[in-house]
Amino acid sequence: MHDESKEARDHGAGFDLYLILLFVVSEALGLLTLGLVQPWGETVPRWIPRLGGRSVPPLAAVVPATLGALVSMATVYYFFLAIVFGGFPPGHSTTEKALLTASYLPLLAWGPLLGAVTYAYYRRRMSA
Repeated sequence: MHDESKEARDHGAGFDLYLILLFVVSEALGLLTLGLVQPWGETVPRWIPRLGGRSVPPLAAVVPATLGALVSMATVYYFFLAIVFGGFPPGHSTTEKALLTASYLPLLAWGPLLGAVTYAYYRRRMSA
């Protein structure tokens, strides 16, 4: 008998490396988001050579954060809608599909929330 579930999970070492890299980049970008609400997002930490103690130009944080919010919304909504309305890849049970959908639902809020925090950062920094 042919086991489609096992076949769907056999992907090789390259895919594992991709997932690790995706995790590291996601975590780094998530931590950078904290700079929009932490003091080190306004002043470069002193331990950074040559830049430590200088003020962060507001647009140096606002432009990438705005682009990140837009890209995040476009990507997440595209893939979420594609999966929900276009179907899941073969080889997943109904329980796996439900768990996958439930796991990714909070990700739909990331883009709009990043946009809101970016706007608050912009207003705070430009009024100072």
